[in-house]
Amino acid sequence: MSANFPHSVQRLIEAFSRLPGVGEKSAQRLAFHLVRSPDAVSRELGTAAMALKTDLKYCPCCRNITDAELCRVCDDSARDAQQICVVEEPLDVLAFERAGMYRGVYHVLHGALNPLDGIGPEQLTIADLVERVREQPPTEIILAMNPSTEGEATAMYLTRQLAEFESLTISRIARGLPTGSELSYADEVTLGAALSGRNSVK
Repeated sequence: MSANFPHSVQRLIEAFSRLPGVGEKSAQRLAFHLVRSPDAVSRELGTAAMALKTDLKYCPCCRNITDAELCRVCDDSARDAQQICVVEEPLDVLAFERAGMYRGVYHVLHGALNPLDGIGPEQLTIADLVERVREQPPTEIILAMNPSTEGEATAMYLTRQLAEFESLTISRIARGLPTGSELSYADEVTLGAALSGRNSVK
């Protein structure tokens, strides 16, 4: 990074660079966009960022993010609580909701198993899911991990963890999604086809 930048600009560029998918050049463009913008824009950005930590919490039921007591899905009595769709990230919930074809509830793991990055079962909400199934047994668990090596490993691990619940149907969304892609980038038609064509794994 250029030493010619003022310290405050360098600090902002470094902060943007730590965001996923933002390289140094993109971070520089974002920083200088804020330099040129009115003061109100920077204040609004700072306030919104701080609100993420003060206003948001995890839904005690599904572990999705929410600013209320329960997330909107768990708080909706019209949803089918007998179907739990397990996803990696909150963005995956948004993708399914956009598709508009699923009326069950969710469980958000907040990642996938990745031992190389130090992400094991303890770093995910897997224990919460097992306890949820034990306390209020659903009829079906839909495993909707991303079609990646980590997603496949997570799906297999969950299948083993849930094997004790003999009456539980465990299914995996169909392979309408290209390997290596992410659910949050899938279009509504592809995601809907993957959901409706899911396969039982137990």
